[in-house]
Amino acid sequence: MKGLPALFKKIARLRILVVGDVMLDHYLWGDATRISPEAPVPVVDIARDTWTAGGAANVAFNVASLGARCTVAGFFGPDDAGARLAQILQAKHIETIATPGTGMTIVKTRVLVQHQQLCRLDRESAPGSYRMTAGQAETLLGAAIRTHDAVVFSDYAKGILSNEVVARVTKLARAAGKFIALDPKPKRALAFHGLDLITPNKRESLMLAGLEPSPHSPYPAAAVCARLQELYGAKNLVITLGEDGMLLSTGGKIVNTIPTAAREVYDVSGAGDTALAALVLALAAGTSLEQAAHFANAAAGVAVGKLGTAAVTPAELLAYADAAE
Repeated sequence: MKGLPALFKKIARLRILVVGDVMLDHYLWGDATRISPEAPVPVVDIARDTWTAGGAANVAFNVASLGARCTVAGFFGPDDAGARLAQILQAKHIETIATPGTGMTIVKTRVLVQHQQLCRLDRESAPGSYRMTAGQAETLLGAAIRTHDAVVFSDYAKGILSNEVVARVTKLARAAGKFIALDPKPKRALAFHGLDLITPNKRESLMLAGLEPSPHSPYPAAAVCARLQELYGAKNLVITLGEDGMLLSTGGKIVNTIPTAAREVYDVSGAGDTALAALVLALAAGTSLEQAAHFANAAAGVAVGKLGTAAVTPAELLAYADAAE
């Protein structure tokens, strides 16, 4: 990838506001060499615990790791997990805006044995516990929207983002001339239209389009892009296809398909967050959709080569690009 140093200089001047479902990612690292006498399950001897930002907080973490300034708005519970998550973000110089709610901080605990994920344990409250009104969103986020270059909705269907909140924040961002992106979770069917960027994965794109192809039929890329344009009218559509790379579309037409940049895949946790952060930064910095996708593809390729939810730095991307040439 040419022009990375110049792109990183532009990114360093950006401020990004991320709004969505923040989480604390907890990892239990250990080994399993015996089966429990109590049940036919492995006994895991825990060697260490690690914690990092997850969900919308991981998008913010990646934005900051790539060199931009970032603020994240989400629910931080009055508990140890909320305090730990806020501390992790503040250590990265990420500003936080706490949204109202009554639940616990969302925590995902992954048990890893010999670098393989054995299981995941989730702690969270009902979606209603994290809900805020459109008026609360405007009060909390209005000033930040005006002082940031882009607004990113990171939806994990946990309750922070509702139709009313998305509509109000979008209206404020449009009025201020800001770039607006959304990573959707179609199982909750948010209403949105005319955003600058949406980034579903392959399964999510089919759900958003209301299409159900047979298991053995090829992915209907043209039909999906046309349908998503008809329904949501996004300026740019990037569909992440896993090992098949990224599909780019504007105006309902396929622009290009970029093959994956990943060489070794250890863990896909958070790779979508990395790609979203990189896409938003590159587009907000003024690159073309195709240049932004190559940048995001490389960033995701670095991320999946790490164990655990991981952020990517400019130095890692520069080294990755040099190795690819």
